[in-house]
Amino acid sequence: MAKSTKKPQKIYMDFAASASPNPSSIHELGVNARKKLEEARGIVAGMLGARSQEIIFTSGGTESNNMAIQGVIFAFREQKNSLAFLQPAAGTFRRRNSSVPVPHIITTNIEHPSVLETCKLLVQRGFAEVSIVAVETNGVVDPKKIKKEIKKNTVLVSVMYANNEIGTIQPIKEIAKAIRHYKKQNKRNNIFFHTDAVQAVNYLDLKVEKLGVDMLTLSGSKIEGAGRVGVLYKKNSVSFVNIFGGGDQEQRLRPGTENLPEILKFSVALKSAQNIKEKETKRLTKLRNYFFHSLIRANSRIVVNGDMENRLPNNVNITLPKIPSDLMVIELSAKGIMASSKSACESSKDGGSYVIKALRPESDPEIGGLRFSLGGDTTKKDIDLAVKALYEILQKLEKWYD
Repeated sequence: MAKSTKKPQKIYMDFAASASPNPSSIHELGVNARKKLEEARGIVAGMLGARSQEIIFTSGGTESNNMAIQGVIFAFREQKNSLAFLQPAAGTFRRRNSSVPVPHIITTNIEHPSVLETCKLLVQRGFAEVSIVAVETNGVVDPKKIKKEIKKNTVLVSVMYANNEIGTIQPIKEIAKAIRHYKKQNKRNNIFFHTDAVQAVNYLDLKVEKLGVDMLTLSGSKIEGAGRVGVLYKKNSVSFVNIFGGGDQEQRLRPGTENLPEILKFSVALKSAQNIKEKETKRLTKLRNYFFHSLIRANSRIVVNGDMENRLPNNVNITLPKIPSDLMVIELSAKGIMASSKSACESSKDGGSYVIKALRPESDPEIGGLRFSLGGDTTKKDIDLAVKALYEILQKLEKWYD
């Protein structure tokens, strides 16, 4: 009797696995999912010049920034035995060694809300102290001012790679060099440098060794075709603790089943974006400069926000004196031109952009700035249409200048 070569039919009794395999499961689908997850992690690590075990997948940039900041701060506090520890028998929390110095963070006044608000909460709850360094009028921070703020209890410096509103690129390598110099002079090795690189991902070099950073945040929300997922690169030498309760996923630092479909999309999109970044940067830089010059020709009162050289190629941010930016957003939208007045994370709050206010403290907060973002589909014709629409709106609102 001939032996059957037909493979046995697979019956899936794990209903969750039949929909989206859990990489932590030990059955065949789970093992295959784990393999795909680690392949994606390897791709991301390769793009950053990092080790696979230094890549942590998260839900997005906000979570990654929170993890970076809180993970370092609470690691410091645990090392100094200053955290509250649960006493299982009594079921209560008790604080030990309250005389331990509070850890210190240095950041800038134009960081993303997920950095500034996290720092604010840590201060309010007595877990950290924070020094906020003001950027120069061009939106770029001076590395010397960062170094000047470092003190004995400093454990973290967090400066974004590129700003989400005005597109200014910060001197990350120079800041890293200043931190290294301080550490060498003072024989310190426990000051870590984090950068939020969410806006930089399509246009700038992300190699972490070249940048000199210990932690780096990415988000799929800014990459065409990427999934709704985030990444935190954390160098192995960074003192870090889990800030969540739950499972042992993601190096035991970020519990919860990994969103495999989104992670796979992210890894492919990141690789594609980094491979074409130089070509796309050149193309968009020309369009951006053409946009700026066309806008200023249309109305000489327009003020450019942020440095013209140290700037992302896709970012155009201007202020129209005396005309509220929110009004301009609405008027442009009616003509099919989508712009914004401030960070989407701040859009529900009253008042203007705190980033624009940081550049010009004397300015009216209601005026703020108007941001245009260029992308892969943007053409010179699109820019001409946007300039024409803005000119027509300004003609209608000319009374605001009186």
